[in-house]
This record gives sequence, structure tokens and C-alpha cells, in this order.
Amino acid sequence: MNRLARWARTEWGFLYVTVRDALVRRRLRAIPMTLAAMALTALVQVVQNQSWGYGPVQRLGGVRAEDPLWPALLRTPLSLFVPAPDLPVWGALIQILFVFGVAEICLGRPRTLALAYAATLAGTLYARLGIRLGFDSLLGLPTSDARVVDTGPSAAVVGLAVYVGWRYGARWTAGAVTAAMAVEVLLKGNLAGKEHLAAIFAVVVLIAVSRLRRFRRRPGRLAVPGAHSPAPVPDPHRSAPVPVPARARR
Repeated sequence: MNRLARWARTEWGFLYVTVRDALVRRRLRAIPMTLAAMALTALVQVVQNQSWGYGPVQRLGGVRAEDPLWPALLRTPLSLFVPAPDLPVWGALIQILFVFGVAEICLGRPRTLALAYAATLAGTLYARLGIRLGFDSLLGLPTSDARVVDTGPSAAVVGLAVYVGWRYGARWTAGAVTAAMAVEVLLKGNLAGKEHLAAIFAVVVLIAVSRLRRFRRRPGRLAVPGAHSPAPVPDPHRSAPVPVPARARR
């Protein structure tokens, strides 16, 4: 039991303290973007369930792989807040509250939005590539998936969970999320599961780029252990330092 508690502190301690302190100090003011996203998702769900609202919601936020590319790209930001029609809306709201809330506190609003959009966009673009590859390919999709409505926050949620887990040392959690998405693809092989893996792949690429940039900024990164740096060449125009008497140095 003690070993499990130590593991939990190591895995989630830093993340827990960061989120707890922000909520204690600011309460709900720490997650205004998350609350706005939940309100927008709930509003869209109410509107699209009306006889007059389904069409406008699909024109503004509905994405299908068969749609022209540029209109689909313009709809992608809002599609994140359009709940999937075959899933209960409370599932999307819980995902947004928990994962978006943690990410907003830990990463800040601009980075959270950028990562959420990047993950969602990766899934949207993958769907087009998968259909072009065809169902016979390992990464392909059946042609019928081109007509599937591809909306909801799940790709963004998966991408944010992996990024926050990596950033705050919860590496086992990030690995578990990735493994769960891989198992989903093996068991179902549906559009949603493969889009989740595409979102994770996009986030992993961003993590690799971030680490590479940090490595390049690190001083002395090309130093070889055991190698001796050349002796400095004295400047003949610079006068030698004047020795200071011992008494003056006291």
C-alpha cells in the first residue's frame, strides 16, 4: 500500500498540487475557458436537437471527410464543441471539465486552445488520408466513413491528456491513455479510434519539436566529455591586470 502511495505521489503529485493550489486561490476563476467551452457545448447540443437547429449547426460545425477541404477546415474549430450525435452530451461535458480544466491551469489558455485545435485538426486530416488509403491498408478506412459526422471534443481531450501527462511527469498516465486508444483501434478499428491515435501522434510530434528546440538552446550541448577546449589567446591590446596589494584585498 505504501509503495502504491509513493508511486501515486511520484506520478500525480506535481500535477495535483498545481491544480489544487490554483483552485484554492481562484476557485472557478481559474478555469473560465473551460466553463465557457462547457456552456457552448451544452448550447450547441440544445440547438442541434431542435427541428430548426440541426441544419445551421451542421453548416457551421459539422465536419465530414467527404466535404471540401477548406470549408471543413473553417468548421473544425466549432466542431470541437458539437457533441457527437450518437453519444450522450454529459460524456462530452465531463471530458471538457476534467481535461480542459487541468490543461487550462497547467498550460494556460493559449497553449490549451492551440493543442486542442492541433489534435482535432490532425484527426480531421487523417480521416481524409485514411479513406484515400482504403480499408485494405493498415491505416486506411472504409469509404462509408466519408459520410460520418466527425465532431466532438474527444480527439482534443486525448491529445491534451497526453501532453499534460508528459509535461508534468505523469508519464505512465500518458502511456496508459495511448495504450487505451491503441486497444480501441484493435477491437473496433473505427474512425473515432484511429482519429484519436492521429491526435496523439500530432501531440508527440509537438513534444519532440519542443524538446529539440530546448536542446538546441542549451549551452555547451556539443561539448564532448573528456575533450579539452583550446587555451584562450591573449589580447595584445589589453593591458595586464594590475596586482592588488594583500592589505587592500582584505
